[in-house]
Amino acid sequence: MGSSYSAATTSPFDLADQQRVRLLAGIERLEHALSRPVAERDWRHLVADGLTELGSAFADHVSTTEGTDGLYAQLLDPAPRLARGVYVLTREHAPLTRAIDAVRQRVPGTDPDDLRIRAGDVLRELSRHRQRGADLVYEAYQTDIGGET
Repeated sequence: MGSSYSAATTSPFDLADQQRVRLLAGIERLEHALSRPVAERDWRHLVADGLTELGSAFADHVSTTEGTDGLYAQLLDPAPRLARGVYVLTREHAPLTRAIDAVRQRVPGTDPDDLRIRAGDVLRELSRHRQRGADLVYEAYQTDIGGET
């Protein structure tokens, strides 16, 4: 699934920032759905929708950060020393995508407590991934792209 933003008019850094905001909105939507009472008749539907939105936002995050025109390539050009961090973040994309999909597939028949635990695990991993990405971009800006050292 590709990004809905125009790469011709927006820098990889701006695209990544927009995707970061969208990803956070997807995380918050899923958290909100999971926190609602299970007895609400739409609970599973809200959780499924939250996971679908989150999966779409994460797919856009992956397409915005990876590839020759992606954010990671833009970071590595002036700061090749960040290659290890980029490698780690890139390697996390496929397992996180699979984890989101696996939880989404379990929505219809899984015990609500188990579903909340599994979704919570995904949300924690996404939070860690987002933080590592923010740290990497900060390091690139502050150290290599002209920020204060």
